[in-house]
Amino acid sequence: MAKEIATQLIEQLQAAGVQRIYGIVGDSLNPIVDAVRKTGGSSQGGIDWIHVRHEEAAAFAASAEAQLTGKLAVCAGSCGPGNLHLINGLYDANRSGAPVLAIASHIPSKQIGSSFFQETHPDRLFNECSVYSELVSTSEQAPRVVHSAIQHAVGLNGVAVVTLPGDIAGLEATAPTPLPATFRRASLVPDPASVQELADAINDAGKVAIFAGIGVEGAHAELISLAERIHAPIGHSLRGKDFVQYHNPYDIGMTGLLGYGAAAEGIDDADLLILLGTDFPYDQFLPDTRTAQVDRAAHKLGRRTDVDLAVHGDVLPTLTALLPLLKQKTSHRFLDQMLKKHDRLMNKAVGAYTRKVEKKQPIHPEYAASILDQIAADDAIFTADTGMCNVWTARYINPLGTRRLIGSYLHGSMANALPHAIGAQGAFPGRQVISVSGDGGLSMLMGELVTAAAQRLPIKVVVFNNSTLGMVKLEMLVDGLPDFGVDVPDANYAEVAKALGFHAERVTDPTRIEAAYRAALAYPGPALVELITDPNALSIPPKISGSQVLGFATAMSKVVLNRGAGEAVSMARSNLRNIPRG
Repeated sequence: MAKEIATQLIEQLQAAGVQRIYGIVGDSLNPIVDAVRKTGGSSQGGIDWIHVRHEEAAAFAASAEAQLTGKLAVCAGSCGPGNLHLINGLYDANRSGAPVLAIASHIPSKQIGSSFFQETHPDRLFNECSVYSELVSTSEQAPRVVHSAIQHAVGLNGVAVVTLPGDIAGLEATAPTPLPATFRRASLVPDPASVQELADAINDAGKVAIFAGIGVEGAHAELISLAERIHAPIGHSLRGKDFVQYHNPYDIGMTGLLGYGAAAEGIDDADLLILLGTDFPYDQFLPDTRTAQVDRAAHKLGRRTDVDLAVHGDVLPTLTALLPLLKQKTSHRFLDQMLKKHDRLMNKAVGAYTRKVEKKQPIHPEYAASILDQIAADDAIFTADTGMCNVWTARYINPLGTRRLIGSYLHGSMANALPHAIGAQGAFPGRQVISVSGDGGLSMLMGELVTAAAQRLPIKVVVFNNSTLGMVKLEMLVDGLPDFGVDVPDANYAEVAKALGFHAERVTDPTRIEAAYRAALAYPGPALVELITDPNALSIPPKISGSQVLGFATAMSKVVLNRGAGEAVSMARSNLRNIPRG
């Protein structure tokens, strides 16, 4: 029996190690879905079809799987609206450096260009959120396009899109299938002269600080050795948290609006700042000081702040070459000052909400996050919604060197946590996967609770329900605007989850938090814990500018004038202890 192109495509994916495809069936996608069916699923060594409720969630799930495994993950959408729904999740995947292949099925090939029902041009539309996007128009072309898509996604760590008309997918395969070009990723070794220049700059500098990002993955020991040799405090980005913070006696936290600790002051006061494997985008938080940057992507060097010394290479071989060239610094006064400052801020600011709040209602979200950190498994995978959930997880979830924490950190999309958790749990069925969701994000893609229930995925969803868009509220206040349009009517997400077959509990009493967590984590299937948290608990950054203070004060005066003093006083009480002090 002749093999169809759809079957050939699925065989190519199997050869590339793909185990599941996230998507929604549809007429133009039917040949692909049927080819998946014929593999028999994972129980027979084939590919599983993971039926999600929105294609955006399919792309988010594939993004999470690819980020956590480093391997190719796949999503699919039918023609027109089906594959258009993939776009937001694919932006997240591409910006996160996740190797994802998206199958965008298309209208019948003879109808392309005739304004046919559901006609779009996926091969054009996906260009901006991919490293490769091509239309298959013949059976001879098909296997080479799929092969190229796989190589682009894996080789460039990004999204590849194959646009495939349904009628072409059903044609007989006439071209041979290329062998998958498997390879071991090479390490980019820096130029020795650049390393020597960096060593000279470090040796000549009095106070050196390090700011590290996700690019230090795999170089933790060398990073700590560098800090020890030059007595440098280490700040980190949110994406770098997993690979920097654990077992790190030189850690001074994060900078930025979501930040905590002494990182902001530490990098400001240094004579030399070393940026290691980070493309931290918020230039307003980067100081005007002598700066060196190390990155494997040459186009990232100097694009956020002026760089005096640029080293093109991976962090690990750069540090390996650098360390023997460095003199042991004798003064550790700067480091001691920053560590002392960090300890004080962690206890007075970040730690403020976790003490003496065991009986305070509404629940302090920081307290709830700190308890989750204490009882979650040592190898748990956390996914965090954009907004306040990013803040609470960044400040209170400890990576331990064995946990992972991911979110839509570069794309900043709402509603990512639950579909990210679906992809994470699919890839790691034996690990604890916890979606830290805001009520705003959960309600946006709430249909994916159905996916978790249908697949019997043991995902644990922790919902921080403050009935408001907290981060947007803070942004308004900092800009001197009274908050408006951010509050939503309360919804009982625990009852919704129960109706779908989840174990679920709504918690209003903080003394019940730990018991609710433990019951959910012990449950063998999907579980949800809904926490009713303080809507006035806002993220106070570790370093507050005069303009931010002025904006906040102006907004508060408007709140008083428009809604009375009560709300302003309540907000002040909720956040006063969280304002950093020197």
